[in-house]
Amino acid sequence: MAKVGIFLITVALVAGMAGCSLSPSQNLEIRTWYDLNATRDNLGGSYILMNNLDSTTAGYNELANSTANQGKGWQPIGTYNNTFTGTFNGQGHKISDLFINRPGETYVGLFGVVGVGGLIENIGVVNAHVIGYAGVSSLTGGNAGTVSNSYSTGNVTGIGWVGSLVGSNAGTVSNSYSTGGVTGNLSVGGLVGNNLQGTVSNSYSTGGVTGNLSVGGLVGNNTGTVNNSFWDIQTSGQNTSAGGTGKTTAGMKNIATFSGAAWNIVTVVNPSTRNPSYIWNIVDNVTYPLLSWQ
Repeated sequence: MAKVGIFLITVALVAGMAGCSLSPSQNLEIRTWYDLNATRDNLGGSYILMNNLDSTTAGYNELANSTANQGKGWQPIGTYNNTFTGTFNGQGHKISDLFINRPGETYVGLFGVVGVGGLIENIGVVNAHVIGYAGVSSLTGGNAGTVSNSYSTGNVTGIGWVGSLVGSNAGTVSNSYSTGGVTGNLSVGGLVGNNLQGTVSNSYSTGGVTGNLSVGGLVGNNTGTVNNSFWDIQTSGQNTSAGGTGKTTAGMKNIATFSGAAWNIVTVVNPSTRNPSYIWNIVDNVTYPLLSWQ
């Protein structure tokens, strides 16, 4: 991607993320892909996910699989001209099997752009297959709001600003992680592709990362702040990052790495015996950190 193109997209992202949305409603419940799709009709609403969504859930074939929307799959929620400024609480549920094939489009993911004041939390996007042009991820292509206590897996491919969890971040990402593979050309990161004056904290990534310019295990390009965050240098294939600290796989499974960075984390005997009093749980020297609600 040419630098001029990136600049123009930057201007559009920053300007558009301040856009207005409809007045919020409280506690709108999501149980099907149809319900999730309807959030685009009220981008300022307050939404709670009541159950997991996957390929067996009503509306998947029409909205989120490889034949939906003339083969483009899921249409991202929110654009840079009309951002998502509401709240989306996954309540510890997963959205699985998301398919997006939009190689000529910007801001591609489950959400296209989360605007100023928008909040995405407590959600896992699992087994995603996402292709876009710039601002590409599993969860949100662009973020000027807040993403917290969330994670993503699957494969993400784009040209610029490509990350497993967030493509381009001008907001806040905290207490989140990604394990998905990421492939792109410019500003490619395991968690966030381009940290555009945003903040990333208490987060990590482990997925493989492949790119050409501004490529990092955790963050591809960074003009913001990255605190107390890590990536696996072995599984990512990347020894460097624009932010964060690289660790071996053994180091990423050692509680000392995270408690030493003041994470809210505790050891548990096994993944099925979670301690909800802490944000993070870990089976020391066995697993990567896990969100306690998983």
